[in-house]
Amino acid sequence: MASHVKVEPMVHPEGSGISFGANVSDVDLVDMSDADIEIIAKAFYKHHVLVFKGQGHLSPRAQFEFTRRLNSAATISSPHKDQLDAKSFLLSPDLNTVPHQPQVQIIGNGFVLEHEGAKNLNLRYPHHRSSHSTVIEAQNALDYTRFYRWHIDADLYGAPPPVATTILAVKLPKRRMQTIRYDDGTGDELEAPLGTIAFASGEAMYNLLSEEDKAFAQSTKVEYAAHPYLWMASAKSHPTGLGLVSEGKELHDDELPPIDPASIQILPMCWRNPVTGRLALQVHASVVRRLHLGNGKVIDDLERVRDILYRFQRPGIAPQLVYTHDWEEGDFVIFHNRGLIHSVVGTLAEDEVRIMRQCIIAGTEMPLGPGAA
Repeated sequence: MASHVKVEPMVHPEGSGISFGANVSDVDLVDMSDADIEIIAKAFYKHHVLVFKGQGHLSPRAQFEFTRRLNSAATISSPHKDQLDAKSFLLSPDLNTVPHQPQVQIIGNGFVLEHEGAKNLNLRYPHHRSSHSTVIEAQNALDYTRFYRWHIDADLYGAPPPVATTILAVKLPKRRMQTIRYDDGTGDELEAPLGTIAFASGEAMYNLLSEEDKAFAQSTKVEYAAHPYLWMASAKSHPTGLGLVSEGKELHDDELPPIDPASIQILPMCWRNPVTGRLALQVHASVVRRLHLGNGKVIDDLERVRDILYRFQRPGIAPQLVYTHDWEEGDFVIFHNRGLIHSVVGTLAEDEVRIMRQCIIAGTEMPLGPGAA
């Protein structure tokens, strides 16, 4: 049966440098044909962010089944391994699972009496004041905000990085705009709708590099810390949310749970898109420990490692390159964890209730590097 799925590339404002994103329509996500899923999968790798409007009826089970089907080579999602290991784990306060579909998490803000069988939820929307080295003044906190932390959804210890994340907007507070401040001396700012997720392209980051830096990035591998989110839990983010400030607050190996050397991940700095063949500079800078250079040398100085990564990645989060999704209730969004970095954005008041459902599919294989065919 021929598919009627319609994929329309997003039209971004004049002056924008954003080159990704598409709206998808004319498809039943609960009852898709093989032809439908093939079109969606190709669009996913080409456009990186896919938006399906009017999906408020989608059940947690249907969301999970769709997410699993999107990539048949992926395994089912599970929470970050370290989530249950320590109360200080970075994401543990923010994740609640749907009781009858535990692969789907409930995220958001405010008190929720009941949602999909989960009761008395105190959802906490991440705020930069809990993780940044400096913060926006309290009197400006509802008008101005920051990128919370640029990242990819991945353990980066043991299991291969996820391929896709899906998010469904269930309930949203009244729409208003906030100004994202970079606060890094550049004067950069970006207007964004309340509670957006910001996306930046790893392909754009790579393409903005000089030829010399591209050669460095292609030949370098990134070593992530053992138990990375425990390791960095006390460290503070740069005001742009991109990487950490080096203050010596990371845990030493003897302060971490037992380390499995085989679980430590050393991944290419550039990941190749398996469909388009394009390279993305794909690094979760906050949890990087070392750089392994093509000539065999290792950069072990953490401050130098972070300086290199920041210089490479910062141009790619310039205001004209960042897509901030303007959520509406019923929006179902898929994004590519192996081609984008993303950040939660916004400052929500306690009474601004927001309910989202998230499902992540973990890959079964490590990302392709620059040398992959």
